Amino acid sequence: MGTKFSVAIAGFGLLLAARPAPAHHAFAAEFDVEKPVQVTGKVTKLDLVNPHSWLYVDVTEPDGKVTNWRFELGAPNALFRLGWKKDTIPAGLEVVVNGFRAKFGGPVANGRSVKLPSGKTLESGGSNPVK
Repeated sequence: MGTKFSVAIAGFGLLLAARPAPAHHAFAAEFDVEKPVQVTGKVTKLDLVNPHSWLYVDVTEPDGKVTNWRFELGAPNALFRLGWKKDTIPAGLEVVVNGFRAKFGGPVANGRSVKLPSGKTLESGGSNPVK
């Protein structure tokens, strides 16, 4: 009985280990190249995390309402190779972000570039296409 139980547990463990890993998405799966977006606002947060970094920007709409936009960027290593540093875009900095809207709508986009107050433009290092 002990051997059968051990074999069953080992088989169950292999079954769990064999489950598929979540797939990494392609740009076209989530974002629409036909819906470019440009927003100007103040950075609230920059998350340098894998597999994609995220830039959060508060945008004041014409009616005065503030909307927090979320921009997917490249992986931290890709950003660092493009000249980004951990303190390049601090909270409170006003930036202009260009990108492509998410297919599901809302204030979410794939960031293509970020223009700093100095006039310098940083590329996103993301998966967006050249258009």
